[in-house]
Amino acid sequence: MTKHFKITLPDGSVREVERGTTPADVAAAIGPGLAKVAIAARVNGEVRDIGRPFESDAELALITSRDEADALELVRHDYAHVLAEAVQNLFPGTQITFGPATEDGFYYDFAPRERPFTEEDLPAIEEEMRRIIARDDPLIREVWTRDDVREFFVKSGETFKAEWVLELPADEAITMYRSGEWIDLCRGPHLASTGKLDPQAFKLTRVSGAYWRGDQKNAMLSRIYGTGWLNKKQLDAHLVRLEEAAKRDHRRIAREMDLFHLQEEAHGSVFWHPKGWVIWRALEAYLRRRLDAAGYREIKTPQLLDAKLWEASGHWGKFRENMFVVPDEVPGTDPDKPVLTGAGDLMALKPMNCPAHVQVFKQGITSYRDLPLRLAEFGCCHRNEPHGALHGIMRVRQFTQDDAHIFCTHAQVVDETKAFCALLDTIYRDLGFPDYRVKLATRPDQRVGSDESWDRAEGDLEAALKATGLPYELLPGEGAFYGPKLEFHLDDAIGRTWQCGTLQLDPQMPERLDASYVGEDGEKHRPLMLHRAILGTFERFIGILIEHHAGKFPLWLAPVQAVVATIVSDADDYAREVEEKLREAGIRVEADLRNEKINYKVREHSLAKVPNLLVVGKREAEERTVALRPLGTDARQEVIRLDELVQRLWVEATPPDLRD
Repeated sequence: MTKHFKITLPDGSVREVERGTTPADVAAAIGPGLAKVAIAARVNGEVRDIGRPFESDAELALITSRDEADALELVRHDYAHVLAEAVQNLFPGTQITFGPATEDGFYYDFAPRERPFTEEDLPAIEEEMRRIIARDDPLIREVWTRDDVREFFVKSGETFKAEWVLELPADEAITMYRSGEWIDLCRGPHLASTGKLDPQAFKLTRVSGAYWRGDQKNAMLSRIYGTGWLNKKQLDAHLVRLEEAAKRDHRRIAREMDLFHLQEEAHGSVFWHPKGWVIWRALEAYLRRRLDAAGYREIKTPQLLDAKLWEASGHWGKFRENMFVVPDEVPGTDPDKPVLTGAGDLMALKPMNCPAHVQVFKQGITSYRDLPLRLAEFGCCHRNEPHGALHGIMRVRQFTQDDAHIFCTHAQVVDETKAFCALLDTIYRDLGFPDYRVKLATRPDQRVGSDESWDRAEGDLEAALKATGLPYELLPGEGAFYGPKLEFHLDDAIGRTWQCGTLQLDPQMPERLDASYVGEDGEKHRPLMLHRAILGTFERFIGILIEHHAGKFPLWLAPVQAVVATIVSDADDYAREVEEKLREAGIRVEADLRNEKINYKVREHSLAKVPNLLVVGKREAEERTVALRPLGTDARQEVIRLDELVQRLWVEATPPDLRD
């Protein structure tokens, strides 16, 4: 007797189908239009190939290109698959490793037989990819045993894949995907065939080196990056965004504005120049005023802490490889042979501030009346990031967090979450980021604490988030190792998303580090600990600000707020007077009295993103006026009286929190 399955559709209707039926069959039964546009299926919540038969009763939702997130994930996965086949067609003997989809495209890592790939190879690879797409081979899912997969890759000379397969459970069924004569190890899912891809909707972008399995002790591979989309219109829009992003690159703008530099002798650390440090100080002063007004108490804790503290907090086991560790030595009888101190024997530069903040909390006796206690620190931290991962000031080894920890009771979590979200909203809006999204990240696979403590922590944080009224989405498995967290993802001027702010609810560290307060009942209780940041790190956030504003900062953040430029030397004395009056009003101003043509000065200061160029000549000196040229192609020159100019710039240069 033929076995039947019940398939429940999103509208609640149920279809009874025979064994062997696929989602594609269901789509065809509903109608030819749906069959044409359906590209995959969500079966019991899992995205699957549209041609994979049902295995039991199931809930079915068909995926089309309108389901953009799922559709993009699928096509990018397929582009990576086609890339690997194209490379092996063109460069026989190349070994394949892995190639995932990324946020805006895909990449694949290869072990070339003769030489690393270069960007000169990309046009030929793109052409071969288009040939494979035009061939329209079905992407066929096959289930193999681990031993069969390993034997296949060993015989094929694919040593990297053969090594990886050994780490999979021996009794686990492994999926391979075949297109034509080419086959690869892959979890899937994929589109029905290569021809479902748009051959004009992808572009290979660059080549870089990458270590096998991310370990610099392993072989160096060639990584080919690409960007892939559903159609050419999306690709073209993305390429325009990339072009705009290149114009806004914080490293290029920093050179033009003389803000900072980086050099090999200090990998991952920033040399701040005077103008760049002005931005930092203005941002830090603004943030400090906001925190003071919100009831935070600022502290300062050591950078170097004993390994015993990191072991107790749980960070040693989680972050040891990314910590800068130093021996704790004392002089011995032989000055060339220092002696380790004994217990611990090691110290580490802090990669985060939280264990140190607990130590401040533990000094003296804390009462429930003292809670919530909000401890803030602009704490300098160090993390041993791989050289290849460093990127300008966006990802560095030495950084300063706008860090704070709130010690509170369970009953205070909702109010503290609401207060933090309101503070973050104000700061983001002041800094030019009114659009952001909130995501709730839940327990990861590797974590500390019991399931019961995680159940309560996740329930507390989600309840607090709901109380704020903010819309949010879930990020399953993306929480911190000690507790769930809220992530705040802000949108910049060209539509890119940056994860900056975070609020993490931690019931574990107070327990691990023996932090307690005296409750109303006279007994000791464990506080909850809320880890929170708004900017994330100063370095990265300033990089984001540079790119968001393309160097054209709001006047209160601009390192140089005005330049007084002379047309003729006869106006030098008046230019100095204008400069002095503006400086007395608190404006960051410079005078350009060089014997250069005014058009040259205008171009130079425009390139340096000076917000206001104040041009003075003989007429302006006689009439005590200034020709104001604001930065920007659409800005018009305006002749304005000196006293009026001083007042206007003073108002515009006032930080947002001081304007009330």
